Amino acid sequence: MAEPTLEEILEKCTERCRSMDAPLNERLAAFAAEVRRASPPFADAVERMIERLRQAGVGVEAPGPGDRMPDFLLPDESGRLCSLAELLANGPAVVVFHRGHWCPYCLISATALAEIHPALKARGAELVAITPEVERFNAELKSQARAVFPVLSDIDNGYALMLNLAYYVGDEKRRFMTEAGWNISPYNASESWMLPIPATFVVGRDGLIKARFIDPDYRRRMDVEDILAALD
Repeated sequence: MAEPTLEEILEKCTERCRSMDAPLNERLAAFAAEVRRASPPFADAVERMIERLRQAGVGVEAPGPGDRMPDFLLPDESGRLCSLAELLANGPAVVVFHRGHWCPYCLISATALAEIHPALKARGAELVAITPEVERFNAELKSQARAVFPVLSDIDNGYALMLNLAYYVGDEKRRFMTEAGWNISPYNASESWMLPIPATFVVGRDGLIKARFIDPDYRRRMDVEDILAALD
């Protein structure tokens, strides 16, 4: 019997971590540990990319608490245009950037967001996720996460660039990702290999940012409990 590929190993681990009865960042850390066990060279490449992004200050100039969140007008997974202004007309909004449906960390995170979505709605808040992927792959992410919130397409990372969140993956990480089965070019309809930092913004109804989470280490996300606390 052939040895399982890295893609197969991580696919099974993704499902285990998604179903863990644990805080989101514990689930993400468990997956990161599995990556390290399955492929130390891949894990080392991740560390080098994260350090490069930290040194470059990627995300440092993004809007923060007290700043006005720039508006957007982006299509959701069904092609319907969605704007921040429309969301804020109903109450506060949580805007989350994901890398794409292929990213295990994003799927684990989107699953956790889907789990707290009723609690968000109970607080009068709206939630949207944004990726650089075309609509049909955003529909896949939404289905896999069993989410009811919209997943918007930010093609060519236009909105992420406006927020100073977009970065180039880099040649080394691109090679490792492709070898692991994650060729993102067809997902993003682009050969640029640009991705957003998986940031989270909690925006008040007045359009001002109440809380945010930005970390070049895509293995870490804003705890869902912190999102709820920012809305209380």
